[in-house]
Amino acid sequence: MVDARSGADAASAPSQDKPVFELFTSRGFESWLRSHKSSIAFTTYQVGKIFFLGLKSDGKMWVFNRDIGRCLGLSVSGPDLWVTGGAQIYRFCDAMSDEKPGRNEGPDALYVPQLSYFTGDLDAHDVAVEGSGQVLFVNTRFNCLATVSETHSFRPLWKPPFISRLAAEDRCHLNGVALVEGRAKYATCVSASDVFDGWRDHRENGGIVIDVESGETVCSGLSMPHSPRWHDGQLWVLNSGSGELGRIDLGSRKFEPVCFCPGYLRGLAFIDKRYALVGLSKPRENRTFSGLPLDGALRARNIAARCGLYVVDIATGDIAHSVTIEGIVSELYEVSVIPGVRQPSMIGLNSEEQKRTISIE
Repeated sequence: MVDARSGADAASAPSQDKPVFELFTSRGFESWLRSHKSSIAFTTYQVGKIFFLGLKSDGKMWVFNRDIGRCLGLSVSGPDLWVTGGAQIYRFCDAMSDEKPGRNEGPDALYVPQLSYFTGDLDAHDVAVEGSGQVLFVNTRFNCLATVSETHSFRPLWKPPFISRLAAEDRCHLNGVALVEGRAKYATCVSASDVFDGWRDHRENGGIVIDVESGETVCSGLSMPHSPRWHDGQLWVLNSGSGELGRIDLGSRKFEPVCFCPGYLRGLAFIDKRYALVGLSKPRENRTFSGLPLDGALRARNIAARCGLYVVDIATGDIAHSVTIEGIVSELYEVSVIPGVRQPSMIGLNSEEQKRTISIE
């Protein structure tokens, strides 16, 4: 059962019939989304789903989801949507990309599965498409940036200078990559560790951001950083273990917090120059998420961790809008903006829809 009503309607749902999934939006979120002529996609590996948020023709919220096993990384590049999932990396293509100008009713994007690379379990995190068209993903299990291969599980492209060799040991928890001018430029690690599972001992303040080209560390002392992104000439990153969105001063090599969000942060995208879209998760009660600075920050503000999306005005640090998620979904990983699409949809993997969806080039 899915309840995707906004504001007061969602809040008034009977408690004795509590839905498995509830989504609440802040007042004015729909009109804000309409004004930017965009929709939103996000992944949750916790329940193995990709979600789409958009608007119906009557202006009401559109919420759509499909199953993709343990999906993490997500990238929208033109008509293509790339997503990592379990032991595969998928490319979906928008079969309606030529129909948008005159379409006013119903979905105006239909992502159809077109290609899959069988990688094995690499714990692939971020995925991106470089300007050359090369698919790039963060191979977290092997501590490297990699690309897909026609003959093997992956082809390694780069590893941090402190990693002595490729081994399936998740030594530093390399998790994020940022492109600059179409090429991999910055990467995030939870720590500069070169032993099996070593990053777990440095979750509180061992996080670093690395310049891929030079191998130099451009920022250190972070708490489990994720989602490095280059936006408007600046390097942005989520200091996840502290619940902070901020930018890195490349001169001083310092992290400059812009705002606090009440959750474990993963997933960062931008809409226009002014707004950042940030994913929030509720930390699990285990050794990965316990004992982080976020715990004290939440107590100091007398607030519980939330799951959802925050729209941040990066000029002021104010929260302009929010999407709060309750129920079975409590952890998100990636969020992407789909420009020019109002109401996105997707054909599910191994579904009857997939069998009936046929196109001719």
